[in-house]
Amino acid sequence: MSSHAARRRITRRPTRARIRRRRLAAVAVAVVVGALCAAIVTGLGPEAVRELAALPLRHDDIIRQQAADKDLDPALIAAVIYEESRFRDQTSHAGARGLMQITPETADAIAKHSGGTRFQQEDLADPQINISYGAYYLRLLLDHYGGNETLAIAAYNAGMGNVDRWVNEAGGADEFKSAEHIPFPETRAYVENVTDRRDDYRKNYADDLGL
Repeated sequence: MSSHAARRRITRRPTRARIRRRRLAAVAVAVVVGALCAAIVTGLGPEAVRELAALPLRHDDIIRQQAADKDLDPALIAAVIYEESRFRDQTSHAGARGLMQITPETADAIAKHSGGTRFQQEDLADPQINISYGAYYLRLLLDHYGGNETLAIAAYNAGMGNVDRWVNEAGGADEFKSAEHIPFPETRAYVENVTDRRDDYRKNYADDLGL
């Protein structure tokens, strides 16, 4: 290779992909440094830092507002959001949308009953509307099952029709046990995960959630 070609190769500008990777790496480093600084300031250990990094919380102002408005545990709302979307706006293969993964049919029903006459499906991308509708649905499920959170969480995943049948087959809500009476492995795991995350949010984000 000639010296001129070598100099040209050495001074070649970095590609956009390389610049993007460098920026992402810088952001990742900043997040880690920020978490470590928080650990130093608050006295958290390495395990607690890792736990908070794996348990995100966003839109806590909306969560607090909707929890107060609909008499819900804000940690439960946060746990459902985490399990449904990890706090990322997305659309599932079944068409469920947004942070709380509201299906088009459920959204239309909620809009009809809550007076959302101008609602459009695209509105589910708005965190305020999505969390409002998800909280509305959680309140409806809790009322339907007499405040039983286990049944409400199961119905959020599998639907009221399925859960009503399972409760019937169990001999009533008082006899219902998730491990025995939920035939869907996905729903059994969903109930366990949401319950565990609810407790984690209560423990780690009590101030942020107004608990």
